[in-house]
Amino acid sequence: METMPDIVDEVQRLMEASDRQNMHLRLIGGLAIRVHSPSATHRTLRRDYPDMDFVVPKRVKRKLDAFFADLGYVPEKNFNLLNGDRRLIFYDAGSGRRIDVFVGDFEMCHKLPMRNRLDSHPVTIPLAELFLSKTQIVDLNRKDALDIVSLLLDNEVGFTDDTINMDRIARLCLKDWGLYKTLTINLSKVESVLVNENPGLSDEDTQRVLERINTIRRILDRAAKPFLWKVRDRVGTRLRWYTEVEEVNR
Repeated sequence: METMPDIVDEVQRLMEASDRQNMHLRLIGGLAIRVHSPSATHRTLRRDYPDMDFVVPKRVKRKLDAFFADLGYVPEKNFNLLNGDRRLIFYDAGSGRRIDVFVGDFEMCHKLPMRNRLDSHPVTIPLAELFLSKTQIVDLNRKDALDIVSLLLDNEVGFTDDTINMDRIARLCLKDWGLYKTLTINLSKVESVLVNENPGLSDEDTQRVLERINTIRRILDRAAKPFLWKVRDRVGTRLRWYTEVEEVNR
């Protein structure tokens, strides 16, 4: 089956196929932020989306090769053989466009457990995990920083899944000091982009994002920390606190 030249149209095609076959694909990454953040399409924050990223429940893993083959995609066989229990890669045979599929949980620099979290939204992973999927990136680049800006600009910080859910974020950060550390480092990087690099937001929009960053910091700072978390905090960054991510080149 022929793929769509526009990646947004292609995502729609894949999601419709997923619904028909009960594959439960959930979008992650920049395109997922675009679903929740109208600002991501504005001139100052707009960017290209070369690839697509999804999370799926473990129960559909055995069906993925046939599902994507029917839609015009071929597997990255060597990578999938070695990593297929947690991550799979497929390519559009014509354009070379890539699909990353995370199986069960999202695992890159840090692990985000997704069990019982893929029903919160019909298209994407929940806002909390979407936020964490960007703030868990150790080598955060400007593109990812602007994705975080878009998400914070258009979505409130709160305690339910129709907001950036701090109950969920705090729970995961209190279980994983490394995730907390990377998140707090990246909040400072996003602040620096806003204050020092002027990505083109109005003063009002800049202030809104900065206030939401401070709200996230304040909630995490005030959360009661478990004993082992405090022990790891004393060690700090003298020990590596994240997983090295394998670069996949075709």
